[in-house]
Amino acid sequence: MAAPEKLTTTVSTKGQVILPSAIRKRREWGAGTRLQVEDTSEGVLLKLAPAFAETRPEDVFASLPHSGKPKRLEEMDAGVLAEARRRHARD
Repeated sequence: MAAPEKLTTTVSTKGQVILPSAIRKRREWGAGTRLQVEDTSEGVLLKLAPAFAETRPEDVFASLPHSGKPKRLEEMDAGVLAEARRRHARD
């Protein structure tokens, strides 16, 4: 396997760093891409920022009120299947 490509960049007076084009293209990071910056013992790590904030189950359980009898698993499966068929027929 070939050695990784060594690329350099410069920090501007505003603290900005331009990522080399080859890396941006390979990662498909266009203008406006949000990145997380992590300071590690090996250096600085850049990775895509998540599209949504991390949530815990307890943050969202019971967030949609429901009135009536709880559905059985078979009823929920049938509802999901019916919606999938409806969406497929539309395509």
